[in-house]
Amino acid sequence: MLIFAGAGSGKTRTLTHRLAYMVKECGIPPEQILAVTFTNKAANEMKERIRLLIGDQAERVWAGTFHWFCARLLRAAGKAIGIPPNFTIYDETDSLTVVKHALSALNLSQDLVKPPAVLNEISQAKNRLLTVSEYRAAKDDPLGQAARQVYRLYQEELRKAGALDFDDLLMLAVQLLEKHPSVRKKYQERFRYLLVDEYQDINYAQFRLLQLLAGERANLCVVGDDDQSIYGWRGADVSLILSFQRHFPEARIFHLERNYRSTQKILQAANAIIARNPERAPKELWTENEPGEEVVLYTAVNEEEEAEWVVDTIRRLVAAGEATWGDFAVLYRINAMSRIFEEALMAYNLPYEVIGGMRFFDRAEVKDLVAYLQVLHNPDNSIALRRIINVPTRGIGEGALAVLDRLALRQGTSLWGALLLAVQDEDLPARTRNAFRGFVDLIQGLRESLPEMSLAQLAREVIRRSGYLSRLRESAKADDARRAENVEEFVNVAARFAARRREAGELADFLEYLALSSDIDQAEALGEKVALLTLHSAKGLEFPNVFIVGLEENILPHHRSLAGEEEDEAEIAEERRLLYVGMTRAQRRLWLSHAASRMQFGEPRQNAPSRFLADLPKEGVRRLGRTEGLVRRGGHRLPAFSEQPEMAMSGKPLDLTAILSRVRREATRGPQAVAEAPAPSLQARSGGEKAAEATPAEAARFALGDKVVHPKFGQGMIVSLVEDRGSVIATVAFPGGGVKRLDLSLARLRKA
Repeated sequence: MLIFAGAGSGKTRTLTHRLAYMVKECGIPPEQILAVTFTNKAANEMKERIRLLIGDQAERVWAGTFHWFCARLLRAAGKAIGIPPNFTIYDETDSLTVVKHALSALNLSQDLVKPPAVLNEISQAKNRLLTVSEYRAAKDDPLGQAARQVYRLYQEELRKAGALDFDDLLMLAVQLLEKHPSVRKKYQERFRYLLVDEYQDINYAQFRLLQLLAGERANLCVVGDDDQSIYGWRGADVSLILSFQRHFPEARIFHLERNYRSTQKILQAANAIIARNPERAPKELWTENEPGEEVVLYTAVNEEEEAEWVVDTIRRLVAAGEATWGDFAVLYRINAMSRIFEEALMAYNLPYEVIGGMRFFDRAEVKDLVAYLQVLHNPDNSIALRRIINVPTRGIGEGALAVLDRLALRQGTSLWGALLLAVQDEDLPARTRNAFRGFVDLIQGLRESLPEMSLAQLAREVIRRSGYLSRLRESAKADDARRAENVEEFVNVAARFAARRREAGELADFLEYLALSSDIDQAEALGEKVALLTLHSAKGLEFPNVFIVGLEENILPHHRSLAGEEEDEAEIAEERRLLYVGMTRAQRRLWLSHAASRMQFGEPRQNAPSRFLADLPKEGVRRLGRTEGLVRRGGHRLPAFSEQPEMAMSGKPLDLTAILSRVRREATRGPQAVAEAPAPSLQARSGGEKAAEATPAEAARFALGDKVVHPKFGQGMIVSLVEDRGSVIATVAFPGGGVKRLDLSLARLRKA
């Protein structure tokens, strides 16, 4: 069964209620059900909903991510293909380290061949289930040639370390089921009912895994939405959901098109965008929700004015009591775009959180502690061992490490194997040998204590015996006090994880949890903060109020999809889906914006608005800023902004970009103060005098490009005029006072 479930139509609810019906009404044993999805956050939400629906029986359902299931499968039965049950899972950072080592061993320049690009080539090969001997690069260029050589060394390094990377979990699970019919039959009988959420994000390896588990019975139910397939760069293949019935001819197909999240006008705009994509399953979201406010399309002068407009809009709605800080999300295509919005929010001391920034588990001190646990679980994990062998410092410097590397290479063993040999080597200096012995004794002593300790106790003992926390507390560095707090919090993390698990021997489970966690899990603890995040990170989330910024050619669609004259149609379609995903995160209000000029490589550049904006409907969309009609650019109808020549003021040309780059924001104030007072940029009153009100007729006297005078800010130029809830708002660039947004019914503004 394939269920096409549109955004906000209740995908997870559909899946979990089906599962509950199977258990409670059909009497299907819970242990015969396997339910999988893609992220830990989604899996945890699914498991919690199952628990609420069927109670304690939920413990018997196998529910989690694809990678979690494959790790369990390989630990239980991987010996059949030579996989040790205590294998380590390398995260992306570990994998990148191995690639760098391989490039160095091959004397390949990392300036000419970038390690992340090589790792991506290897990942894509594994997604296609291509082994080292089967892999052939798509192009015979330096990257393809390097990937062929590195892939071999990379896999050899993982084998020696007893480690698997993320992609190995999938590829080796498929190999296990393909090569061993007895194992395949066992798991087909065990999991008679397969449920898959977010099926549009599946790659070929995951598809093949499901095929093997489903077998001839093919009792498979998947829920997904091809319009939300946005992970092609990570191996997801949208054609797999579109060809589902070809792979499973007896499948029934259903459509869930009622949206419970967004207003009618938001859905109308989103439908208009996605309808232009070729090769999609026909569907159109509808809702019984209220029509709601118009979608706003705003054209900013440059990125600074765009950020000022976003922050000003947020402040006004909070001041009016119509929203709280946590009701807002600002979505962008590129991570680097967060900077300008962070600066604007900090200028007013507004609370915000960047989703996808450094996670707790990415901090150096936390990764150190995780590396200790990884070595205790699997001493042959050379990446983890190398990280902690001299942390805290214990006299094992680069020279001593070089000795171990040579010994490991000569003996064909891991770094840990070399250590065990080195402590017996009388030819080594006594100081070096003693340093090695001290570390070996530490690790062996902790390993001997493993059966007697809980996970939290183990974490405490690692911290105590290694001296890690005491070194931080003794340090005079200001940052080390914060690091010490993170070390203490790590013990709390371990304790909370253990409390959620009923089985003993939790170390392997804890390391799996840490290795397979994703950045999006941060969103759960946002609280009352404005969220800044990429469109990719927004998948699966929802917010009352959403801004999507930077909607320009070369940003969205991204320049990688615009390869000269030969645009990649598949990538353009995915970029359109990405915008659609962002739009359908909004519940009540949606703002779209682009800037006429944006700084790139230190210089202002004119950007054409995104081609996708031309597909917005005329009804239900309010165009603000400098948008005036449509023009054709590069064969696409695009919103145009009126070009204004430089205008003279006091005998000097007015450089608008230079003026806007000298914005002077008001003094920092707390969030509470902002919420209790109207935004000063809309008041614009001089001293304590009451502003003279402008009638609509007077307001109409002003036009774009007018030179004006304000009693406080002096001379300036009007760069935009918009109508907002019955008021006329002028954005004015003042050479001596920055950019101000002035309500013409309040501001004492006159023409120069």
